[in-house]
Amino acid sequence: MYRLLIADDEALEREGLEWIAERMLPGRFQLFHAENGRIAIEKAEEHRPHIILMDINMPGIQGLEAIREIRSKLPDTKFVLVTAYDYFSYAKEALSLGVKEYLVKPAKREQVVAVLEQLVRELDEEKQKRSDQLELKHKLSQLLPLAENELALMLMVAPTGETDIGQLSEWLEFPLDQGSAVVIAFPEQQQAASKQSMYDIVRGYAKSRALSCIVSSLIDRHMAVFLRKPPEVSAASWKETVTAFGEELCGLTSRRLGTDIAVGVGMCRDGADGFRKSYFEAVFASTYYEQCGQVCHFDELKQGGKPSSLPADTRSGNNGALPDSYVLSAMQRIREQREQQTESVLDRAKSYIQSKFAEELSLEDIADYVHLNPHYFSKIFKQQTGTTFIDYVTALRIEKAKSLMSEDQLSLKEICFEVGYNDPNYFSRVFKKVTGLTPSEFKSQSK
Repeated sequence: MYRLLIADDEALEREGLEWIAERMLPGRFQLFHAENGRIAIEKAEEHRPHIILMDINMPGIQGLEAIREIRSKLPDTKFVLVTAYDYFSYAKEALSLGVKEYLVKPAKREQVVAVLEQLVRELDEEKQKRSDQLELKHKLSQLLPLAENELALMLMVAPTGETDIGQLSEWLEFPLDQGSAVVIAFPEQQQAASKQSMYDIVRGYAKSRALSCIVSSLIDRHMAVFLRKPPEVSAASWKETVTAFGEELCGLTSRRLGTDIAVGVGMCRDGADGFRKSYFEAVFASTYYEQCGQVCHFDELKQGGKPSSLPADTRSGNNGALPDSYVLSAMQRIREQREQQTESVLDRAKSYIQSKFAEELSLEDIADYVHLNPHYFSKIFKQQTGTTFIDYVTALRIEKAKSLMSEDQLSLKEICFEVGYNDPNYFSRVFKKVTGLTPSEFKSQSK
């Protein structure tokens, strides 16, 4: 139901327009009256009408003046001029106020109905458009974290070429011009049940800061935050900003989770390759010190800022600086470790799938079991196995079904349920798609 305000100093006109609206368009409007421009403004502020039928000539504040005042506060309200005079003398000013419809007194019933129906259609369309926009905004709010995590992963490992990193960074409004990677490393003994809390706290804090950033999912025990350095910020000021970021995050996780974390900070670098190198530097820095709760800068390690902590065979005569070969070797070990962790995760995931494939099983279930973000798990699963999660489960089910058919102890319907399908017809279609034969054909051939 839409709100309709009728503003006219003649009671007979108000009542006539109200009668037409109620009789010809029943149940469509909640009606209000105003005897002059001043009351029209007051009623508009109080009831916020969707449509106003405004008489031009009224005592006191005139119609166009009232429209101007109401329009400043209710820009979406639709106005219809009601006049006994030549409309064209008011057309220029009325158009500037957004008035697109008018009625000439005495207005015929059909004219009033036609104008009101047209405005109701417009209001309905605008309402649907707002609803569609809200739905789209809701969907985007769900997709943006996935896109952000995808970009983070592309900055952590070399992209495969499936996605344009430049387009993704542009869409997320995160220019890859210059910035640093920050890695948050949680301790080994951190309970898996709190992984979601760990992720939410880091992401929530990063997004609350007035810094442009991209946050990764929680991978094993660490997360990466890529911070963009504004061009106008000096290198010294940027280092202070990133240090404060890490220190505040240490304090937050200690208070919220009772957990001490290690924070590694990579050097400020340019471009996608620079961010990727900064990430590996941050990983190295986050794992270098045994004590937690400390922010460690990679450039301080490289420049000998903590010489007493460096292994003896890594020091050189150049002011205790780390040799490039040592840094590259450390990064390579980190790469290998992450690959081993990925393989370990996939082994556990495949083992779990093989034990549960005949049950209701989703990708989200498996990702939760191995404590990974579902989107990231799906990506590495396909990269490592060469097949999607669904195709992998389907293959296990079909192989099990073929084995049961060969044993010839269960009916096809029983086999269907035994391997995880609830619909025999669907099972038959999937079986034929995989094997090229229907279950009946396969069973007859296997005898």
